[in-house]
Amino acid sequence: MAQQSATKAPAGQRVGTGSVFFAFAPWIIFGVVASPSTWEYAALAALIASLALSGQDLLRGKLRVLDLTGIAFFAVLSVLALALDRGQLTWLETYAQVISNGLVAVVALGSLFFDPFTAQYARESAPPGVWDSPVFRHINRVLTTLWGVTFALMTLSTWLAIRYPSQSDWFNWVIPIALLVCVVKFTERYPESYKARVT
Repeated sequence: MAQQSATKAPAGQRVGTGSVFFAFAPWIIFGVVASPSTWEYAALAALIASLALSGQDLLRGKLRVLDLTGIAFFAVLSVLALALDRGQLTWLETYAQVISNGLVAVVALGSLFFDPFTAQYARESAPPGVWDSPVFRHINRVLTTLWGVTFALMTLSTWLAIRYPSQSDWFNWVIPIALLVCVVKFTERYPESYKARVT
């Protein structure tokens, strides 16, 4: 009984999700806007979104891994767009979405070896008493793994869009959007569903 009560959050607190959805907003903006002719604007828009969403944390010197990755990645893209001519950026125009999706997948899955990135957001809304609980750790390992796998599949899908231009709408839009909808719905429901099963 004591272990069960230790893993439960007080009323109104969520153990699993926090503000993780906002962490993906810049990446989603980039994915939606980016194309061979608009990726520079997409990178700038995503950089502005990254800075706006993590502005307070940036001032406090407390950045999470996905926020820091987004700021650095989109800043580099914006600088490259200004510093290099179009001929030198052909590869980036072609593979910008593949690279961005792949980077998120690597960061998400890599964080499993240290601190699952979703836990960094979940701690904002979960009381400190549950941060080290088995339930909290399990939920965030599952969610982090799922987000990482989702972006790995999106990486493959956007790469296939380059290889098979006639199917680019499916690979660039339909499949990635379907994957995102599924992972968002799962992220919304899984924490409470899992806690209900184990407590």
